[in-house]
Amino acid sequence: MKLTISGTPGSGKSSVAYKLCKQLDLTYYDLGKIRRKLASEKKITLEELNKLGEKEKWTDKEPDKFMEKIGKKENNFIFVGRLAYYFIPDSIKIYLKCDIKTGAKRIFNDNISRSVEKYNSIEEYIIKLKERTNNDIKRFEKYYNINPYDETKYDLVIDTTNLSIYEVINQILIFIIKEFCKINEKNKN
Repeated sequence: MKLTISGTPGSGKSSVAYKLCKQLDLTYYDLGKIRRKLASEKKITLEELNKLGEKEKWTDKEPDKFMEKIGKKENNFIFVGRLAYYFIPDSIKIYLKCDIKTGAKRIFNDNISRSVEKYNSIEEYIIKLKERTNNDIKRFEKYYNINPYDETKYDLVIDTTNLSIYEVINQILIFIIKEFCKINEKNKN
């Protein structure tokens, strides 16, 4: 099983994917962590790497090649990334979204994985998330002619604004079961 999870900042992509991997015994990959590591190796922030990416394709190309390679060589994983659905086309494509204020609050309160990207207030996060979203759209349209926030590209779209992580996971599990039932039914005929 190959699952890809994309969506808006703060929608719970990584948290949901990590817990699903534990439940389903799948390997967890996260392009955000890969990009943060790349930024750290270059001694710049993720924000600076994204800005640099508007002019220099390697900032996306290297991580995207890794994602594509995993999609071709492995099974039984969840890959979190804005373009994971695109580079792993045979995956079940999930899109998580939430309103920007909820996303900013979630990120603001996430003291563990985002310690590098700290801002002083939720309002600052809202501004940065808008900038990041616009930056993503510019970069991905320039390099791949894709808008990563186009919900029509996904098999399942969930608004996580008012849902717990377990409600989101349950919706995904129900969807996966239905998809496998459809596949089994086709194979019988």
